[in-house]
Amino acid sequence: MFQRNLVIAMLFVSGSPGALVAEGGHTIEGLGAVSFPVSCRPELTPAFERGVALLHSFEYVAAREAFERVAADDPACAMAQWGVSMSHFHPLWAAPTAAELAAGLAASTRAAELAGAGPASRVTERESGYIAAIGSFWSDAGAADHKTRAARYRDAMAGHSLRFPEDADAAVFHALAILGTAPPADPEHKMQKQAAAILSSWLPRLPNHPGITHYSIHAFDSPELAYLGLDAARRYARIAPAAAHALHMPSHIFVRLGLWPETIASNLDAAASARAAIARAGSGKVALEELHALDYLAYAYLQEGDDERARAVAEKVAGTTAIEAAALQATYGLAAIPARYALERRQWSEAAALELPTNLGVDWAKFPQMAAIHSYARAVGAAKSGDQVAAGAAIAELAAFHQSLGKAPPPGPYDWAASVESLRLAAAGCLEQARGNDAEALKLLRSGADLADKVGKHPVTPGTVLPQRELLADLLLELGRPREALQEYEASLAVAPNRLHALAGAARAADRAGEAARARTFGNLVSALASPASTRPEVVEARALAGR
Repeated sequence: MFQRNLVIAMLFVSGSPGALVAEGGHTIEGLGAVSFPVSCRPELTPAFERGVALLHSFEYVAAREAFERVAADDPACAMAQWGVSMSHFHPLWAAPTAAELAAGLAASTRAAELAGAGPASRVTERESGYIAAIGSFWSDAGAADHKTRAARYRDAMAGHSLRFPEDADAAVFHALAILGTAPPADPEHKMQKQAAAILSSWLPRLPNHPGITHYSIHAFDSPELAYLGLDAARRYARIAPAAAHALHMPSHIFVRLGLWPETIASNLDAAASARAAIARAGSGKVALEELHALDYLAYAYLQEGDDERARAVAEKVAGTTAIEAAALQATYGLAAIPARYALERRQWSEAAALELPTNLGVDWAKFPQMAAIHSYARAVGAAKSGDQVAAGAAIAELAAFHQSLGKAPPPGPYDWAASVESLRLAAAGCLEQARGNDAEALKLLRSGADLADKVGKHPVTPGTVLPQRELLADLLLELGRPREALQEYEASLAVAPNRLHALAGAARAADRAGEAARARTFGNLVSALASPASTRPEVVEARALAGR
């Protein structure tokens, strides 16, 4: 019933891809339609609503600047300080840094002071609810962990939304708070469905609201629900084309469905938009959103076997001399893109020689989950290249990263410690294979694959740089067990559709298992997806199987 109702709701408002008419909101050029009345000086309402629209598209720096301008023009505007505080809170990204904690708390405290200024205060009861809710997140940051405070904010927004049932943004921010505390490993996706139900109830009335469409994509960002997000994915970039994140965000659904041309187009637009914003600012640095888009772009090119374009992306990242900030998206892209480029092409020696960049001001000790990507790539590459000593050293690094991440409760719902452990198990399996211990190798690779499936992927990534279950399937095929290998390739494809290596491996496994028709089917899929110029050995073999 849930899925049927959501589909009906999505289809009800999808209409034609032409003009998007604002309903129940004020159109903000390039950012969608938002209506957020505040008690600040009336002439500042459009500027304030622009800040809210930017918040809904995760353009946090631009949102903060918009709210700071409102505060400068109206120092008594408590809600401007609320907006500044909200710009330091990133529910779906990562816990605030120490600097963000201090700034968010300061703005939240100032908002509360202005709200409680007695007769001089212009704050309404509705505004007080927003201010109290974000205050519940920043308070006692030294005593309560991020996960506890995020849940507190979620509950505060639930109560606020109930008190003001006609306030769309109260409901939408509540839905985002639910997603920010939803366990990604829940196979039933209960909290994601709860958020989606809230958003879908507002969608017919506010089809151009950026948050409703944006957060719907996040709600459906899983293998089981992704098809429900396709309409939102195809609408969001049209709703908020001025936001680089809005141009990128549809690719979360496209990747889940293995739609590589759409993923590429989305991230080319997002990267260009992010570069343009940096050019206007004149900083000369690579933007967070560009690095984020480039990671998705490299992934999609590699799934088409377009290694030349993937190489161009990797070279661009390797040539980076300055980044906007050492944040989650940036550090993930810096670590993942070169690892993807080597591992997807099975260039093991290249993977074994990877080094993290040291010229960008990134303290990699603060990002062990990202540094682990390189350790994984080096471990697998060294094991496959026959350098067992180097592989063992890289696996020891993974163990240390897992230990450091496991010392404290995870800051959010995603279990980075378990994710790194899944990489360690798979890398250890590759090392045991190199040592000739095939039974132990299979055991470790299966454990790594099962743990990876349980943890799921973090929203920052289009997928693991080399899926553990693909490595398991490859080993089974090498050991002359093609039927078992085929099962593992198909299991991997169920989570990550249209991955080129898995499809080619499935074609090879089916052929060796004597299932010619299935071999041709998988071979045809490879032929349809792969770039005509691709000369990867597995692509050439799959094409030959398709032609039999």
